[in-house]
Amino acid sequence: METGIAGKRALVCASSKGLGRGCAEALAAEGVHLVMNARTDGPLQAAAREISDKYGVEVTPVAADITSEEGRAKVLAAAGDVDILVTNAGGPPPGMWTDWEREDFIKALDANMLTPIALMKALLPAMMQKGWGRVVNITSQSVKAPIAVLGLSNSARTGLTGYVAGTSRQVAGSGVTINNLLPGIHATDRAVSLDQGVCKAQGITMEQAQAQRMAGIPAGRYGTPEEFGAACAFLCSDKAGFIVGQNILLDGGAVNTTL
Repeated sequence: METGIAGKRALVCASSKGLGRGCAEALAAEGVHLVMNARTDGPLQAAAREISDKYGVEVTPVAADITSEEGRAKVLAAAGDVDILVTNAGGPPPGMWTDWEREDFIKALDANMLTPIALMKALLPAMMQKGWGRVVNITSQSVKAPIAVLGLSNSARTGLTGYVAGTSRQVAGSGVTINNLLPGIHATDRAVSLDQGVCKAQGITMEQAQAQRMAGIPAGRYGTPEEFGAACAFLCSDKAGFIVGQNILLDGGAVNTTL
């Protein structure tokens, strides 16, 4: 299927690995030029070279903490006029409700709610002026069904979801769509971190922890960054202009809900 986005320019956050890397690769495969961001320069530079060499697109790597004002300013200055924004940031640490203080919630909100909002506020006006733009926010399946040990993530990502619900409908008439992708468990470093938490909490092996979590996924496996990226590329395509303000689960059927 022709996506119609060859030659467009995209900013993809936290894209040196994991789901962000999957989205960056999928967009590059469609001929989209990239501005890739991550905190650590070495892995980011390597990922940028690999993608540029493989797909023949222009890739600009910008090492910065996107959750800080200074980091966002650096990334936005390098990004310039982009057609596509993919927001992404690592999730807050797991824990119990008794573990978290106000400062923990502020950090979670900064990373997983306020940073995507700041990026949208900075980039949406130019997209609207051009009459075309795509924003995809990587959130979590916990927006649909809260995960008790991820209370910080539940809170911050649900706040972002509420913001997108209203904002997406305000900008759709200008040819700009905003949607959210809600990943379940994918084979990324984040999954390894959460699996290790299960190992520690229950005193079991990594293999047992993974088997236990896979048992709760009807598909019987973890997702892959590649298939996640393909979903992102479709939402960024010219075929997805009538999809507005949606929260799309990519969880292998783990969230048991009719709607």
